[in-house]
Amino acid sequence: MQLDLNLLTALDALLEEGSVAGAADRLHVTAPAMSRSLGRIRKATGDQILVRTGRHMTPTPRALAMRTEVHALVQQAHQLLSARTELDLAGLERVFTVRWHDALTAACGTALIAAVHRQAPGVQLRLTAEPGDDTPELRRGDVDVASSAGPPSLSDIRHSLIGRDRLVLAVRPGHPLTEQPVTVERYAAADHVTVSRRGSLRDRIDDALAALNHERRVIASAPTTAIALQLVRDADLVVTLPDAATRSSRDQLGLTTLPLPLELPPVPLHLLWHHRHDDDPAHTWLRNLATQTLQALFTTPHTSDQ
Repeated sequence: MQLDLNLLTALDALLEEGSVAGAADRLHVTAPAMSRSLGRIRKATGDQILVRTGRHMTPTPRALAMRTEVHALVQQAHQLLSARTELDLAGLERVFTVRWHDALTAACGTALIAAVHRQAPGVQLRLTAEPGDDTPELRRGDVDVASSAGPPSLSDIRHSLIGRDRLVLAVRPGHPLTEQPVTVERYAAADHVTVSRRGSLRDRIDDALAALNHERRVIASAPTTAIALQLVRDADLVVTLPDAATRSSRDQLGLTTLPLPLELPPVPLHLLWHHRHDDDPAHTWLRNLATQTLQALFTTPHTSDQ
């Protein structure tokens, strides 16, 4: 049977008012229109709902049993379809999936979790690794917010620029590159490790060196920044990576940071989300919190004077 959900609103009004005339006034319809709605409700439920007792109408036992549930359903429908209301962070219960580059998760994951838990204890975060290939996870709804070095290629994906990060070199203390100023020649001659979740042994550094008639020696690739930094700590290797995003990890491992002897533009950092979340108060709150957490990377004393 095709059920008109408008009958729920009419039923709620009839049960609350206890009369056709009262329900009609409440919903701003005529009494004959409400009487017809009552007839359709009786047909749909197989129950009289309201029966006349003298000058008044009395709800049937079936009507009394469903009154609370009907009212709750109508209120839920109004909340679902009404304009955006104030966000109750203390009572918010939701799971958000955040897909950031592993260096960003290492640098900011703890701060984001702490901020989320402090403001909305009922919210859970699912921190996931970046995939091995480009998949429309934001479009499918598998991911709520993601990080990217470039703007999205899909038109329905929103983005905001968080900041720009310069490239630096990370080596172990005592590495040969630390003994003299780093030149393009000495940099290219060193043994390098790249960071690539796809296992690529080449990136834009190689293109920049080729333009200067140089070629570096890449002997390995690592799937994550954390693994690359561990390799660098234990061997005479060089890894070239964004400064602010990896500073805390380099400091924890006691690595030495050297300047990149190449003129390259800084690496942009974008936050991505699907446009269906533009008017979602809870998602907007998460995006703002993620933005503040990531922007803190670029406002430390290490970079403020550059």
